[in-house]
Amino acid sequence: MLAASGERKHVARVRRVRAALRRRWGTGGRGRTAWTRGRITAALAAAVAAVTALHSLVPNALLGLGSLLETFLPWTGLAVPVLLAVALLRRSALALVALLLPSAVWLGLFHGALAGTAPEAAPGAARLTVVQHNVSDVNPDPRAAARTLAGAEPDLVALQEVVPATRRAYEAELAPDLPHHAVVGTVGLWSRYPLTDVRRLDIRPAGIGPDWNRGLRATVRTPHGEIAVHVVHLPSVRVRAGGFDTARRDESAKLLGAALRAEESPRVLVLGDLNGTLDDRGLDPVLRHVDPPDAGAADGFSFSWPASFPAARIDHVLTRGATVTRLRTLPATGSDHLPVVARIALPS
Repeated sequence: MLAASGERKHVARVRRVRAALRRRWGTGGRGRTAWTRGRITAALAAAVAAVTALHSLVPNALLGLGSLLETFLPWTGLAVPVLLAVALLRRSALALVALLLPSAVWLGLFHGALAGTAPEAAPGAARLTVVQHNVSDVNPDPRAAARTLAGAEPDLVALQEVVPATRRAYEAELAPDLPHHAVVGTVGLWSRYPLTDVRRLDIRPAGIGPDWNRGLRATVRTPHGEIAVHVVHLPSVRVRAGGFDTARRDESAKLLGAALRAEESPRVLVLGDLNGTLDDRGLDPVLRHVDPPDAGAADGFSFSWPASFPAARIDHVLTRGATVTRLRTLPATGSDHLPVVARIALPS
């Protein structure tokens, strides 16, 4: 008897829940059902999915919207919880189903950053630790910044915005472990191993004076073979009245791409503040000449800029003939960028 009574109570509770759901999700005052309410929300979900999946089709000619979208592409995922809340408030089954579209697209593009499935180094591969950092020309404590970088025990450190007032501080702090260094203009490379064939890398866009030197190329003679290293700082992008202005950055990227195309070394590193993310079409001329980086190598998204609220990774370690097996950011150094540290496997 007790069991039967308990079963009846359970059935009654289920019926009450079903009735409540029918009242809340059933036909509304205007005769709309859960499958006809929330059409606008469902349309917005489909639009977010389309824009995220087809971002390369968004024209740059219109206010530079293509590059602007691609700079912050991972953040399109924030639309999903917002639209989910609206769908629940509207009690719209249609919108809830539509939200599967942007969710699937976003996960398809960025699941590697969440999973952290770093590529495995080949057996016998040599390893290097590399740090890339725009230290800021107004860094209030360059010595402390250099100590933060040295704490990662790097084999190579690439810096941008090295100015005469701070250069000696970096040299003094990095010299004990990285005795070999070269500075061209405002970019520098510090190395555990000897540097040869150091030269200026001309990535200067038209219309900029000859004192603008933000690229160098050097050969690093490691115990595992020589590596051609390009340290670069592409021009900044700006949001102006006419839209997202990337013209000079894009022109400089083409010059860097041409230099990489002409590079004869089988092992190449590109270390720099590229003022763009790897989704940004403006960097395509560079990305054509390096191996595609594995998203799973990064710890999360490893956003590097701005340091106060990192929203995009515009500081990069790119390779050819080598593999980035791990990439992460270091703590803030007084710059508006966070340092990026990468582990690199060199095939034997």
